[in-house]
Order: sequence, then structure tokens, then C-alpha cells
Amino acid sequence: MSCFLWALAGTQFLFLMTSLGAALVFLGRDGENARAQELLLGFAGGVMSAAAVWSLLLPAIEQAEAAGLPGWLPAAAGLLSGAVFLALLDRLQSGAAGRERMLFTAITLHNIPEGMAVGLAFALASGGEGRAAACALALGVGIQNFPEGAAVALPLRQLGMGRGRAFLLGALSGAVEPVFGLLAFLLAAPARPVMPWLLSFSAGAMLYVTVHELCPAARSGAGSFGYLGGFALMMALDVALG
Repeated sequence: MSCFLWALAGTQFLFLMTSLGAALVFLGRDGENARAQELLLGFAGGVMSAAAVWSLLLPAIEQAEAAGLPGWLPAAAGLLSGAVFLALLDRLQSGAAGRERMLFTAITLHNIPEGMAVGLAFALASGGEGRAAACALALGVGIQNFPEGAAVALPLRQLGMGRGRAFLLGALSGAVEPVFGLLAFLLAAPARPVMPWLLSFSAGAMLYVTVHELCPAARSGAGSFGYLGGFALMMALDVALG
């Protein structure tokens, strides 16, 4: 099988795992109590916080230093620009629909550099060398995508969105991964220098939504434990599989 087909299969796997995570929205019952809602919102905030650090910021610093840049430069600049972007988006919209769009946008932005990283890994696996490592990366990112898909769909459901639409948006947040993964595969050389900036930009967007929307909505004992549980789960997945 050609490297392109391997990249296609690997990036499609990312989308599949995001969709499976979003499908958890069909398992809950309507009329959950407030404590359960706060637990789910806190869980989503924890997942997003850990993903911002381990999946985005730390790789951005490592990649920048490998390219000869100060690691803090793209990390800090991208982080702040991502937060400013989401803040401007927040000012242009209001109400529950605005919060839904912000959450969807943050996770989608985060999935773009992850898909590109997998595509680049397969592009660098020439002649079969490094293909096992690229497959391992796709497997690790895909497993991490499962709670991320849930982190979109479940809060959207708690904000009043129907199950079908919440699932659709949760799944669509991962649809960018095959697209940008294959683009990165085809344009491997020019894509690599911008990766640290894209990773940290996405981290800033995710952290802004977490602090501005999810954590305030989950301000309770249940929400705090949900946050810690989501953070611990995502941290463990990133460290074990990254």
C-alpha cells in the first residue's frame, strides 16, 4: 500500500474516533440533573485543558526548538493570538448559540494541527521507514480524539441542542483532520515550519473557551471533580500514547 493510502487510512481513523466519542451523546437520558450537567461540562473543560498543554503547547515548544527558534516565542505568541481570536468571536455573538459556536470552533481548530502532524509523519515515512511510528502516532491521536468528540457533543447537549445535531457537530469537529492531514502529506516541506504556531494558536483558543465558558458553568463540587477527571484522563492518554 502506498504512503498516500496509509496517510488516508490514518487520518480517516482520527475522524472515526472523534465521531465515536461524539456518539456518547445518545447514551444519556433527557432531564439529567444539574449536578450531572456540571460534571459533564467540567469533564469537557478538563479534557480541553490537558489537550492544550500536552497535545499542543509542549509539541509546539519542542518543534520550535528543533527548528532553531526559542521555544517560548511561537508558544506565547500563538497562545495569545488564539485567545484573542476566540475573544473577538465571542464579541460578535451572544447567547447559547454563541457558546455552541465557540466550543465547536475551539475543538475544530485544535484538530487541524493534529491531523497535519499525522499527515506529515506519513510523508516522512519514505520507503516504509518510519511507517510504524506514523501508524503509532495515528493510533495515539485517534484514541485521544474519543474523549474530545465527547467534549464537544455532551456540552452542546447540556446547552439545549438536540442529540442529532450535537452528535453531528461533535463528529464534524474531527472532519478537518483527514482534509488537513492529506494537505500536509502533499505539502510536507512548506507545512512543517508553521506547525509550532498552529499548535499554540489552537491551544490559546481551547484554553479561552475552557476558562470563559466551561469552568464557570461547572462551578460546583461535581464540576470540579469532572474537570479533574477529564484532565487526568487526557493527560494519561497524551503521556502514554504521545
